Formats: sequence, structure tokens, C-alpha cells
Amino acid sequence: MTVSQSFIPALAYRRLTRFYDPVVRWSTRERTIKARFLAQAGIRDGHRVLDVGCGTGTFAVAIKEATPRADVVGFDADPQVLALASRKAAASGASISFVRGLATDLPFADGVFDRVVSSLFFHHLEREAKARALREIHRVLIPQGELHLADWGRPTNPIMRAAFLSVQLLDGFATTTDNVRGLLPVLVESCGFSRVTETQRYATLCGTLSLVRAVRP
Repeated sequence: MTVSQSFIPALAYRRLTRFYDPVVRWSTRERTIKARFLAQAGIRDGHRVLDVGCGTGTFAVAIKEATPRADVVGFDADPQVLALASRKAAASGASISFVRGLATDLPFADGVFDRVVSSLFFHHLEREAKARALREIHRVLIPQGELHLADWGRPTNPIMRAAFLSVQLLDGFATTTDNVRGLLPVLVESCGFSRVTETQRYATLCGTLSLVRAVRP
């Protein structure tokens, strides 16, 4: 199966990709949450960082701007969003490598990244693909390297559950059910990570967004 046959485009349909950045900015409290997410990741100069499902590169650029001497790699299957990410990085003067491929088969050697981050990506994957991607992330992290996820989690109240239906109708119930059941941290732990912690939950227009931290032993 080729890369082009194996991923869901941003906002599920190619024709909507150009709206991705404003939709995420408007619906997910992006500035507040990504600032907290960046602080949580604890990235330092000299770290090698992989952003899995980097999309249009907003967070990869934020990492590079905050930590100029970190080595940042953005990774995504969608050539359309990678083109947008490359332009965004060039406009900001950020030196970032962008690589195309599938998260279930990362084209990197074992133990080469200090941090792996991923935001609003895992809810696009069905359970087996989630597990395969997590095992690949575990493989490419150094011992004591950290995984940081920002994605949809268990709703904090009925209003948040109703709001999340908009995401499920767009992205599909098969890929989002584990998220809404709060199972993402459980899956992370089952793939060999330790000290798995849901550090924060945020109410957004589309549901409850959770931050998760885990360590490769």
C-alpha cells in the first residue's frame, strides 16, 4: 500500500486543507494549548525532535522559534500539508526538515530522537494503526526520551461530548472512539511507555483536548 493511499487528509477532504489553519486556530484554543504543550515538552538546545503528523507545520515552527538550536523534523503523509509547512517554515526563517511517510513505518533509525511530539493526529488512526505508530515512536526515541501528545480525550461533561460529535462526523467514529473513551493513555502504556500521564484537559468548541506525557524506559 502506498503512502498516498493510506492517510486521511487534513479536515478529512483535500478541498478543505486550505481551511485547516484557521479552523484549528478558531476551534481548539490553539495559542493557549500549544504554548502549554511546548512548555510541557521541555525541549532544549541540542535536542533532536520529531513532530509526527506535523500537518501545516505550526508547532514545528513554534519549537524552532523557541529553541533555535534544536534539530526539528516534521513528518506527515500528506504532500499538500507538507508543502504548506515548508512555506511556513521558510517565511519564519526556521530551518526544519520535512519528511513524508507513514507513522506506522517511521523511516528513522532506532534511538535517534530526544522528543517526539504529536498534536491532533492520533484521532485519525484506527486502533491497530495507533498501536503500530506508538511502537514506532518508542523505537526511534532514546532511552528516557519523551513522547508528548495533544489530542482529543474523554469529554469532561455532556456538553463536551456533544461538541465532539462534530469531529466524529468529519473524521469518522472508527478512528475517534478510543479517544472519546479516554483510551489513548492506555494505548501509550501498552506500547512500552512508562510514567504515562494525562497532564491537562482543555474545553474547546470541538470537545475536550488532552495533553499526555510518556517516557521511553
